[in-house]
Amino acid sequence: MHASQIPQSSGGVHKLCHQPTANFEQYYSPYHVVNNNSSDASSSGTQLSYQTQNEKFFTLDSLPDAGYASYDSPPAVSVSSNWSPFSPQCSQSYISDQHHSSDNTYGSPLSGCSVINDGNELKHVLREMANNLLGPGFDIDEDSSCSFNGEVSKPSKWNRVLEIAPSLDMKELLLACAEAISDVEVTARDAQMNVLEKKVSDADVTARDALMNVLEQKVSVSGEPMQRLSAYMLEGLKARIYSSGSNIYKMLKCKEPTGSELISYMQVLYHICPYYRFAYTSANVVIEEAMRNESRIHIIDFQIAQGSQWVFLMKNLALWPGGPPSVHITGVDDSQSAHARGGGLHLVGERLAKAAESCGVPFEFHAAAISGCEVQLENLQIRHGEALAVNFPYVLHHMPDESVTTANHRDRLLRLVKSLSPKIVTLVEQESNTNTSAFLPRFRETLDYYTAMFESIDAGRPGDDKQRINAEAHCVARDIVNIIACEGADRVERHEVFGKWSMRLTMAGFTPCPLSPSVGEAINGVLKEFSPNYRIAENKGALYLGWKNRALATSSAWR
Repeated sequence: MHASQIPQSSGGVHKLCHQPTANFEQYYSPYHVVNNNSSDASSSGTQLSYQTQNEKFFTLDSLPDAGYASYDSPPAVSVSSNWSPFSPQCSQSYISDQHHSSDNTYGSPLSGCSVINDGNELKHVLREMANNLLGPGFDIDEDSSCSFNGEVSKPSKWNRVLEIAPSLDMKELLLACAEAISDVEVTARDAQMNVLEKKVSDADVTARDALMNVLEQKVSVSGEPMQRLSAYMLEGLKARIYSSGSNIYKMLKCKEPTGSELISYMQVLYHICPYYRFAYTSANVVIEEAMRNESRIHIIDFQIAQGSQWVFLMKNLALWPGGPPSVHITGVDDSQSAHARGGGLHLVGERLAKAAESCGVPFEFHAAAISGCEVQLENLQIRHGEALAVNFPYVLHHMPDESVTTANHRDRLLRLVKSLSPKIVTLVEQESNTNTSAFLPRFRETLDYYTAMFESIDAGRPGDDKQRINAEAHCVARDIVNIIACEGADRVERHEVFGKWSMRLTMAGFTPCPLSPSVGEAINGVLKEFSPNYRIAENKGALYLGWKNRALATSSAWR
């Protein structure tokens, strides 16, 4: 997710910023159309297990009491375990396993299952598929090659899979395609490094291409959620095969819609999904509470977009007993946001100044029209006597870390912010692991994460809705292609799970700031407008937003 430019429309949120939906204009996208700044940083991410729609999900009322904070009732204490109050137990051994204790950095309160914790899941899926469809005796060994009673070669494995490929569902086909591509890549890499004498076989390449042809017959951008997701993941696989991920990504940017079209597409997603509102609503509640009784406030927003988030915060500040504080906002922005907005940051400043004047809030705006990677102290206009709040909405995952560049802008930026002694820092990020993961686990993570996201989008608009199709194509597909097809600096979608963000912030000198019950109450108000399959839970100070049993985003506060 990336806090990009998206026109916002609100609904019921915080009790003091309950505004009509039609008035929102900010574009603030967890899906956003990414810019070409490199960012990287999620190594051991959390993958939460995906459940199909036919599988049973526990209701909150039917779950055993495990001491979790649930916001179907008023928020209470924090979750103290990684096990999910929203999903069935993945295995009894998980709960009792000491290696999956509540101290597990990458755990999520929305699921006890983790693909990262089970590195063999992809092979297990293929093995299970083989057992079910190819018969007993067909197996996949530890090197992802295949044996039939120990005698069948790898090409034979793919020949057998091809025989039953038309009967496989799309998830099985996607996994098989990814495994076949990985086989070819590993063999080619090893041959290049003289690890193996043999070269990539024609049989492997033929099987790979044949599997993708079978998959292509089943996908549709106007079909069911899995058909639509498979269409975009297939494009990512094609781009990866032909080593054109970066070129396709740049081509897509060249063909990107006009600013007004992009805002329109983002507006569609804003209305049918709660991810944008989750970000700005939770941050606004935290910032307002932290700044209570302050007379001078400075907010640095590292993804200012159109700035609508702060329009609603200023309306709340105007209601403070004794009058509102003076508000100084520094907006960090890049060319991607300017494209969607249709102009520079001066447009944001003018809009916010008018909103502040109408509320009677003393206001000043400072524009920092640069990428977050380029931000230095002199760009932030820090002043003595101003209480500082810093907002990171779906943006830090685009900052390249130590795995991309020795400059490590991700941690550098956190250390810079810490040196400013902020009163509060808000962080909202996607709960996904796509930073330093190798191709296969990253593919599986992407499949799992976006399966839940596409299901949630589908709950708001039917599959054949043209506006939804455009929104997914322009605001989601490029992220998926980038994650699957690109490597190195070209891969800019590099998410980390909350456990990893927590470590980074702690190492930078921050301490977590517990969220008050009002944050959960405000988000609960937002979720009333959406499907009941959206859930929230709190764990270790972070508020998780999930679809069914899959965590999709987290919000946290630091000081």
